Amino acid sequence: MLPDGAVVLVLVSGGADSVALLRLLAAGDLGDCSRRLRVLHVNHLLRAEDADGDESFVSALCATLGVPCRAVRYDVAAYARAEGLNLEDAGRRVRYRFADDELDVWCASLGVPGEAGRIAVAHTADDRLETFLARVITGAGTGGLASIAPVRGRIVRPLIDARRAAVTGYLTELGQTWREDATNADTAQQRAWLRHELLPMIERRNPSFAETSERTMRILAGDEALLSQLGADAARGVVAVDGDALVFERSALAALPCSLARRVVRDAIVGMFGEASRLPFEHVEAIATSATGGGFARDLPLGLRAHAEYDTIRVSRRGGSDSSVAPGLLELPGVLDLGASGTIGARELPAGGVLPGPDAVSIDAGAVRWPLVVDAVRAGDRMRPLGLGGSKKLSDILIDAKVPARMRQVTPVVRDGERIVWLAGVTLAEECRVTPATERVAELTWRRP
Repeated sequence: MLPDGAVVLVLVSGGADSVALLRLLAAGDLGDCSRRLRVLHVNHLLRAEDADGDESFVSALCATLGVPCRAVRYDVAAYARAEGLNLEDAGRRVRYRFADDELDVWCASLGVPGEAGRIAVAHTADDRLETFLARVITGAGTGGLASIAPVRGRIVRPLIDARRAAVTGYLTELGQTWREDATNADTAQQRAWLRHELLPMIERRNPSFAETSERTMRILAGDEALLSQLGADAARGVVAVDGDALVFERSALAALPCSLARRVVRDAIVGMFGEASRLPFEHVEAIATSATGGGFARDLPLGLRAHAEYDTIRVSRRGGSDSSVAPGLLELPGVLDLGASGTIGARELPAGGVLPGPDAVSIDAGAVRWPLVVDAVRAGDRMRPLGLGGSKKLSDILIDAKVPARMRQVTPVVRDGERIVWLAGVTLAEECRVTPATERVAELTWRRP
């Protein structure tokens, strides 16, 4: 966890566990990191004067120990309301976000890589037991039941094998005080009820519950690591990233065993959208089993949405749809910026030059009037696609070409007056094709964003 000379940022709330961790680190009892040690205290602004007292206590303790300390104030309640989170989850996200930023800046100032840094957190064996029980009650898979990981990336938990009684005993021997959060005694809150009522009752029945549960969690953590590797292997050919969206191939997803399909879906979503680390089972199950159905659309927590698009299921953030084509005039030669739709360019080619589509085509430059108008699909638009022999609605052409609905309003339409010359990326108009009689050839090129 803490190699010699490690750069260590310790999160200190002022409670017994974090104070004990700080004292151990500052004394060098957990490795040679006391010379590269800093403290971060996050004031959640939830408990008024008590929260301010915690901040003052931590700052004074750090001054006594000679450890640099930064205190950050952040309105966690407002953040929780804005993001639809409970206070515990919101506070956790805020703390780790600030810790990551602080550690990155500190490592950069020392000229060491960010991965050389550690964020030390004071979770104990009791925290791990309480989390295990909480997830048994609310429901979880192997990853959730494995409870709090001793190491996760740069986050390390040196006290994870210590019982809380041993921690407070250590502080008492030092004569070191700590701050008590009154809400920790409120058994109306699940965490406090687990700590003060359920866990003591279980340990009266089975005094070895901590040891047997630790073994269970270790087994589950090993199983979780294996399943994650199997899921990563299975994901190849099943899931891909398309810009800011995840794309699952429905047939490939359907071919997987259900448990493996759930694993692929969940791991991919969490990997792409870190805020979805606690995505409820029913959403994962719905996506994993949607592969064999027809249409599918589902709003997910945290502003995400999953929907069917032909042979795929796409997961992206809601409200992130592309805007329409920014209209303009295309000169010959010239390049037109279409905003969210990329660019359209025109240039002359030698006579007889013909380009294949779909994103670059040759047209009879003399068969149209320049400049050409470029905009988006309009209601009722029709054209004569190359080789069809008749006219057809653009909406039907786009559907037949399997252009996703989200892309139809960002597909450029090149017009000569009311006549459509080119539906970019899809088809050229029959009357604008290059023929043996063509004297001037123009190349049109769509560069997608």
